Amino acid sequence: MITIKKIASSAAFICASGLFCIHSAWAAIPIQQWTQPSGARVFLVESPAIPMLDVQIDFDAGGRRDPPAQAGLASLTASMSNKGVAARGGEPALDQNAWSEAWVDLGASFGAGAGDDRMSFSLRTLTYPDLMDKAARLAARQLGEPAFAADLWQRERQRIAAALKEADTKPATIAGRAFQHAVYGDHPYGYELTQASLDRVQTSDMQAYFSRMVQPCRATVSLVGAVNRTQADALVRTLLSRIPATEGCTPLPPVGEVAPLAAPNDIRIPFASAQAQVFIGQPGFKRDDPDFFALTVGNYILGGGGFVSRLTEEVREKRGLSYSVYSYFAPGQHAGAFTIGLQTRPDQAAQAVQVSREVLAKFVADGPTPAELKAAKDNLIGGFALRIDSNRKLLDNVANIAWNRLPLDYLDTWTQRVNAITVADVKAAFARKLQPEKMVTVVVGGGAP
Repeated sequence: MITIKKIASSAAFICASGLFCIHSAWAAIPIQQWTQPSGARVFLVESPAIPMLDVQIDFDAGGRRDPPAQAGLASLTASMSNKGVAARGGEPALDQNAWSEAWVDLGASFGAGAGDDRMSFSLRTLTYPDLMDKAARLAARQLGEPAFAADLWQRERQRIAAALKEADTKPATIAGRAFQHAVYGDHPYGYELTQASLDRVQTSDMQAYFSRMVQPCRATVSLVGAVNRTQADALVRTLLSRIPATEGCTPLPPVGEVAPLAAPNDIRIPFASAQAQVFIGQPGFKRDDPDFFALTVGNYILGGGGFVSRLTEEVREKRGLSYSVYSYFAPGQHAGAFTIGLQTRPDQAAQAVQVSREVLAKFVADGPTPAELKAAKDNLIGGFALRIDSNRKLLDNVANIAWNRLPLDYLDTWTQRVNAITVADVKAAFARKLQPEKMVTVVVGGGAP
């Protein structure tokens, strides 16, 4: 007998295999956009090949909105919102187990999480009318009636506390915490969940935070799948229908920007480990920065291109100081960090830091060679199709466009924008954004500088 679970598994396999989900890198990807009367902004890409729909609902409720004394509140709230619903309107409460079983019975899934900038809810369902409607109504209960059960929170708090304690035994955790604090200072991007902040979070805090932040007027909804605009509009209305009504939509207060570094900061933390963890970096740039493409191409050459990057050539191949070394930018609503990261033997940490700094300084001063630039652009453009070869990946891109208010033709022009980057563009962009002489350096497990 064919069951819902078998249908869902078959559809997921087809999509994952790429047989029906690949979109040509050169074909237009039409994104429809409209705003509902509630204020919710909706973005849709119709993908009718298989009867499946992926949805992402984003709210400005990420870690940058955490109170300083309750770092981690956004992520804790998102996680707990996914563990059962309260009784309302004649419908019974569902605990965590019953809630999970309800989704399994539909062959669908709904989850929640929070990053630095946003709290996100993700729905995946088959689009057979009866199933999709049931999935949307079930998801609406989570958005409107999360239980935040006190007894469950006590167990979750203990589990999280144990995980934090274990993480504190790892050099990467210690280095990451020191790096975040040094780069971001008092900005919320530098907040991190600790035992102290965990102890300050109660279910009442999560309920209040959720009610304040999760409002239809604050929702950005992205959909990719086998639905048309009329169906998508109705589904979004259903998803947001059980959120308690409020009068108006009070603007959230602005969050301050990340302050630039005034001076270099070398942090060396003794730690008994076989490998030293190294981070070098500074505040980078915001996602809407016009240098985004030049920095993306340049970073591929510097340390984002794996075994073909300059950092790998100098640190790993020529000197054998590390198996892996990388660099990346993390732009968001504010200036996310630029980071160089590697692990090395403690007795080689000082040399690895010196070589990495020299490679970075030379790259900022001179930029890439024409050959490096061509290879980077060829690789990025050639790999573009892999960024959108499934509905889930395409949804990630659509949600990125929606959240960051990028042009609707962003994906259609991506390869053109990359191809237009010149050596001078990369050199100028890196010179504007990075100051190698003022960076934070964190070494956990290494010797004295």
